[in-house]
Amino acid sequence: MPNPNRGACGFQSSEFEQEYERPSKSELKRQMNELQKLGEELVNEARDRVKRVPMPEDVRDAILECQLIKDHEGRRRQMQYVGKKMRTLDEEEVAAIQRTIDSWKGLSKADTAAMHAMERRRDKLLTDDKALTVLLQENPELDVQHIRTLIRNARKEQAENKPPKAYREIFQILKQIAKKQTGGKDDAEEDGVESDEDE
Repeated sequence: MPNPNRGACGFQSSEFEQEYERPSKSELKRQMNELQKLGEELVNEARDRVKRVPMPEDVRDAILECQLIKDHEGRRRQMQYVGKKMRTLDEEEVAAIQRTIDSWKGLSKADTAAMHAMERRRDKLLTDDKALTVLLQENPELDVQHIRTLIRNARKEQAENKPPKAYREIFQILKQIAKKQTGGKDDAEEDGVESDEDE
């Protein structure tokens, strides 16, 4: 008996096109993985930062709870729960979270660049006496004698392979100068992020 569903059945194939407009399984899986990664990024951030991210209370609570769990298996299960909560967000909420995370990355890139600039300036102070003259011209309020002593001690530390106490103190002075120029606290410190120099 011929199959009645075969051939011309009285409908146009375009009637079912709408059905295929929804995302494919692999696209849905990719979206789920992206949301899971976004949740993981938030879990790995400082608690103060997470509290400032615009998101529903239940999603934030799941993330903050995950940060407290030390047990590997418990944390893994909570991480899955965070992913599940992330999937309840609409596109606008996800975009707002992504924008916040991107702004942090921009800040940390700027912080890193500023830190490297200070490290280069400190190294120049140790190798080039003119660098000290320039620093003092830009910041006449600095204690000349104190900085000269620090530079001399830092050179000695390097020559004798001693702990870099004076070397770090010079960095802290440069950091204070930079903070004063930018007008207050730097973002890295505000968010509880400390560089190795602060040890």
